[in-house]
Amino acid sequence: MREYVIYPMVIGVNETDQGIMTYLRGYGKRIWLPIYSFLIKGAREVILVDTGLEQFVVPEHVGRETGLKIQEFEEALGDHGLKPEDVDIIIHTHLHNDHCENDPKCTRAKIIVQKAEYDFFLNPHPIDHRYYSDILDGLNVELVEGDTRFMEGIDLIFSPGHTPGGQSVAVQTSAGKAVITGFCCNGLNFPANAPSVPSGVHTDAIAAYESAKKIREMADLIVPLHEISVGKAGRIPES
Repeated sequence: MREYVIYPMVIGVNETDQGIMTYLRGYGKRIWLPIYSFLIKGAREVILVDTGLEQFVVPEHVGRETGLKIQEFEEALGDHGLKPEDVDIIIHTHLHNDHCENDPKCTRAKIIVQKAEYDFFLNPHPIDHRYYSDILDGLNVELVEGDTRFMEGIDLIFSPGHTPGGQSVAVQTSAGKAVITGFCCNGLNFPANAPSVPSGVHTDAIAAYESAKKIREMADLIVPLHEISVGKAGRIPES
């Protein structure tokens, strides 16, 4: 089985409330929320999971407080000897703006999205304002449906609830199966010796719970989509 290494690149940070991550838990605790683009190395292709924010302003002290290296998209890719036009494949966890704003810069990329997510993206419910319906105009979007073997060692796992068509990305590594969650969460969504906690923001709370449970049961390593320790580690697995 082919093995890969995942490099989390911090493409923006937001300040928010822990309750945005954990349904009915943690309200009133302010947190910094890293926005990631994950570079997967080990394939012939250059593969990203999400592309992060295009424009953001982060106070200088945030990097010191969090221990995160916060970069613009081009700068982060440059650290790996890459440019946006080198990207072959973008796999999207979901299509909220903070996960796909840099897609138009990746002019050669094939963009992989669940059909249910893309359909909602084209006609979102007013309750969710984070879909920018023109951001994928003219780009090469390829739709998948449900759990999918994408390539050797990389599987796409349908995990709705936070959004109608979220997908997690299961990546075979030297430390086992690492799963990048297809829904917004951090480490507190997966407490030790207790049931998983659904995303604090969701279109379907029960589906969000079931998706978190599904990922927890299949993963050797869980990579929560907005967990600070993921960015501080720098790579998955760490060695």
